[in-house]
Amino acid sequence: MYAWGGSTAGWKGSKKYDFGSARAKYDKAAIDAGATGTRTYTGKKVPNMDLVDPKGKTIRSGSTDPIIIATDVTGSMAKSPGEFFDRLPLLYQTLAKYRPEAEFSFCAIGDATCDDYPLQVNEFTKEIKDLESAVKALGCEGGGGGHITESYELFGYFMLKHCETPKATSPFLIIYGDETFYEEVEPRQTEHYIGDKLQAALNSAELWKNLLQKFNVYFLQKPYGSGDSGTTREVKERWAGALGLQRVIDVPDPERAGDVAMGLIAKNWGEYRDFSISLDARHDDPDVKASVHKSLRHVDADPSVKSVTKGKKASKMTAPLV
Repeated sequence: MYAWGGSTAGWKGSKKYDFGSARAKYDKAAIDAGATGTRTYTGKKVPNMDLVDPKGKTIRSGSTDPIIIATDVTGSMAKSPGEFFDRLPLLYQTLAKYRPEAEFSFCAIGDATCDDYPLQVNEFTKEIKDLESAVKALGCEGGGGGHITESYELFGYFMLKHCETPKATSPFLIIYGDETFYEEVEPRQTEHYIGDKLQAALNSAELWKNLLQKFNVYFLQKPYGSGDSGTTREVKERWAGALGLQRVIDVPDPERAGDVAMGLIAKNWGEYRDFSISLDARHDDPDVKASVHKSLRHVDADPSVKSVTKGKKASKMTAPLV
């Protein structure tokens, strides 16, 4: 796995890669934080709610480049969340090279109909010690309701109403999962887990439309369960209807989820060539590299993200807050 410092030890590719002039700062910060060794996510079920409890919380980033990374942690995801969490140091190092002021929020999503911890939200940060604490705070409950819907819409509601990014010009919200969302944001769930009292249920389709005015939203799709193609196709169609097909990105191998997340942001930021050099340095298997590029082939390389927060007026939700 990867450490928070800029170490390239253990990379298998034939090409070299340099994190650039910022590397010394990251290495020192990692040493100061005691986080220089290779990290492995332990996959604990119970989160540290002192850090990730969403109730009564509003997260805020003063960065122009806030990045929210969320993963489904229900049972059908199996070991995939852990694979993704273990690669977050590399994601941070790579993206911070391109935009040093980028700030990150790591989150987890479950099922509010049956799980104990269906929504976990960390504050934004770019400090290594806080990033490591944020990853360790997340819990993989491994629950879910035995169907193909989880509470993605509850997470989306939180980010729409309780995430402030006043200076954002290239904000990203990336969700990694294998299921779809419920049709409505349910008032009882919203009050219980977030603390907001809704007059009525909110339409999830309208929620995602509004959220697209605030963030560049992408759904990184893992094949459902152990590879159920019919269900995977159904999930893709539902997310494509909400976000647009170009924002639903295939991730056939859970070990490549971090690469795909890095690559799509790098592509939007005009840094895809450098990302490709990094990919070559980390992997010598041409099939691995080809799978990442294939997943990202439809991502628009034109850096149009600056338009996300400007010149657009969000539509009204079906039901307002009290």
